[in-house]
Amino acid sequence: MTTKLNSMRVLEAQNIPYEVLSYNSSTRDAEEVAELLGLPPFMVYKTLVVQSASDSSKKPYLAMLPCDKQLDLKRMADACGEKKIRMATHADAERLTGLQVGGISALMLLDKKWQLYLDRSASELQNLVLSAGQRGLQLRVPVLAFITLTRARLVDIATDKA
Repeated sequence: MTTKLNSMRVLEAQNIPYEVLSYNSSTRDAEEVAELLGLPPFMVYKTLVVQSASDSSKKPYLAMLPCDKQLDLKRMADACGEKKIRMATHADAERLTGLQVGGISALMLLDKKWQLYLDRSASELQNLVLSAGQRGLQLRVPVLAFITLTRARLVDIATDKA
């Protein structure tokens, strides 16, 4: 039996069904996670922490996109209403979220009330897979319930990897 994380408790409190998927916790790359779980990469979403490039004191934003894509910083900045944004360093992402890179989960950060930007491609899926909040655990959740719970904004922020 897996340790019950706050992300799972939040889903249960809202009666949102979920499935726990586990893998070797030494894996941090979302594409490798998809491969280990035998899932298509377009179903496994990575969570990225981004910050205003001009005002680092501003609350960070979360971006979620399929693991086989990369974040389009210009589109993300437009979505956030920022002139320019940048990816948080791994150290900053961990300090800001209190979670390890490879285990950052929007579901674990609901109490921080950060704005979540979810790539629009998620709306074509029935379920998406995201970090449970700790390396080695992913959750498969219904997309519509996830969007409602997190108040995610659907935006076009993913682009093909260079």
